[in-house]
Amino acid sequence: MSFMPARTKYIVVLGSLLSGLGKGVVTSSILRILDFYNYKALPMKFDGYLNFDCGTMNPFQHGEVFVLDDKSEVDMDFGIYERFLNKSLTGDLSITGGKLFGSIISKERQGRYLGHTVQIIPHLTDEIISRIEKVSLEKKPDVQIIEVGGTVGDIENSYFIEAMRQLALKHEVVFINLTYLPTLDVVGEQKTKPAQIGVRQILQDGIRANFIICRSQAELLESTKEKLALFANLSKDRIIDDKDQKTLYNLPLHFMDIGFDKMLLKDLGLDAANLNTEKLHKWKDNVKRTISPRSEINIAVVGKYTHLRDSYASVKEALVHAGAKEDTKVNIHWVESTDYENGKGDYNALDKMHGVIVTGGFGSRGVEGMINIIRHARTHGIPYLGLCLGMQLMVVEYGRNVAGLREANSSEFDPKAKHKLIVLLDSQRRITNKGGTMRLGAQKCILPDKDSIAYRAYGKRVISERHRHRYEFNNSYRKALRNSGLKITGLTADNKLVEFVEWPTGFGIGTQSHPELKSRFETPAPLFVSLIEAAKSRNV
Repeated sequence: MSFMPARTKYIVVLGSLLSGLGKGVVTSSILRILDFYNYKALPMKFDGYLNFDCGTMNPFQHGEVFVLDDKSEVDMDFGIYERFLNKSLTGDLSITGGKLFGSIISKERQGRYLGHTVQIIPHLTDEIISRIEKVSLEKKPDVQIIEVGGTVGDIENSYFIEAMRQLALKHEVVFINLTYLPTLDVVGEQKTKPAQIGVRQILQDGIRANFIICRSQAELLESTKEKLALFANLSKDRIIDDKDQKTLYNLPLHFMDIGFDKMLLKDLGLDAANLNTEKLHKWKDNVKRTISPRSEINIAVVGKYTHLRDSYASVKEALVHAGAKEDTKVNIHWVESTDYENGKGDYNALDKMHGVIVTGGFGSRGVEGMINIIRHARTHGIPYLGLCLGMQLMVVEYGRNVAGLREANSSEFDPKAKHKLIVLLDSQRRITNKGGTMRLGAQKCILPDKDSIAYRAYGKRVISERHRHRYEFNNSYRKALRNSGLKITGLTADNKLVEFVEWPTGFGIGTQSHPELKSRFETPAPLFVSLIEAAKSRNV
């Protein structure tokens, strides 16, 4: 039997009616508010899918795969948590159906349940609660916020919700239901009936929400609050407005403006007197620069999954963070790389950009379009940042068009290429399982050249960025590419892997890492800040 720190309190965030309402943003806003009051808060995320983690999921289906320092491949909501909380999180905070069922079956095979029929209740729900308690015991947060993925009523998260009901029998838990209030154009009225249905579903599951947060396009009307409060058995002030914000980073401030912070702290039994005004004012200043910047630039973000913007959530937010630091609005122009293949592509539109980013990805689709765009950026002096695949293709483009290696390619896309400038990592050659086997997580890098873009961006020789890839720069071509002018400005500590490359002139840099994954609202990614600086100086 486990024993909990007496001070640990719990908040459970549930979503009703439909997915995509922003549970991650609400959870992150609460994390930020608690941090303003100097309380240690940690998130946990439950996802009902039976994948062990997000590592093998297609971005079109699930959005971005977020990678943590400890190599965990987790749900994109962890990116939102880190960007708000300004702290690095760990993989034990991510619980999936796959992890749970795998653990239960493993224990059953070990004879841990001898004499018992293994069932959802109590064995699976006990497993969920034990994982929550283990995190609280080891990390000792003042408040642990548990976001239950999916929608109330889904089969996939029903056992999580039952576990939350049982958790409340043992510990102090505040339940928050995020729901949706549509406004019909025909009548111009906020409709509460869908939200009422969601409230009833949660009550049927044995949970009474302490707060109902209502996602809506416009501010909640008092009549709407009164009606929903009546059906939810709550006072009107516990129906919380979650209207559209000019920036998602304003949501914590909005919640505080309407008094949600004080009510939440009171329910948790926490003191509301120790507000850290310095933290709060810094956040407000960043929000102000995001909403009302002094300048404006256009950045083309080139990818192969641009029809689902969630695939590049961290890139998008990293540009917001860097823009706020530089007091600049960044207008993102999404460019599908396949549109620039076979002699096609609007290069006139590309010339109007202040900068270009080529993102990561897998597979050969759209690769030649990316290479065409990289060449155009290099030859037309457009500031360029290549991320992972964007760095690899920067090498291929330079090899083909500058170094004279006409048949250059990556072995990922052409195993028979004459000049394989990008090859499979040696450590990957004998791997058969796809999940969790790439070069992942935080990796150290040495920046030896103080005159490089990379060193000027980071301001130090040893850095650490997160990775997610299987292919690398082919060291057999280091000399040839260097002799043709390509600068290798970042290496692993053992000198075995190339981490950064740069063009000899202008602003052009590629990194094998994913610096966007460590960008936060208060501490932007250095490379993105450097790109914004270079982009601001470009005359279009």
